[in-house]
Amino acid sequence: MAKGNRLNSLEDLGGFVFSTGDLPVNDEENDEKTPPPNEQYLEARFSNKGRGGKTVTVVTGFQGSEDDLKTLGKMLKTKCGVGGSVKDGEIIVQGNYRDKVMELLKSEGYHVKRVGG
Repeated sequence: MAKGNRLNSLEDLGGFVFSTGDLPVNDEENDEKTPPPNEQYLEARFSNKGRGGKTVTVVTGFQGSEDDLKTLGKMLKTKCGVGGSVKDGEIIVQGNYRDKVMELLKSEGYHVKRVGG
């Protein structure tokens, strides 16, 4: 580096400020209010793509907090007596339980649409 390119102070950077500290996290985005069930429109479908031929029931369209989605997923898995997961805004229930899942969601007050055959 030549002597002419040497920085003598932070002002030589042209007003840039560098920081190694973490920025404060805004938690207000995570406090999303969950609409009541009668205002939610969910879709229930079964799928076996990308799962090694295993059939699963997928519920999509939930609006609200991640905790409420996990609670609803746990209820569905418990009532069906099977395993599953909640990720990427979807509830995945192992097995073809679409009709039973639709009945359970309707009894909770959700609007459910059957997608696919």
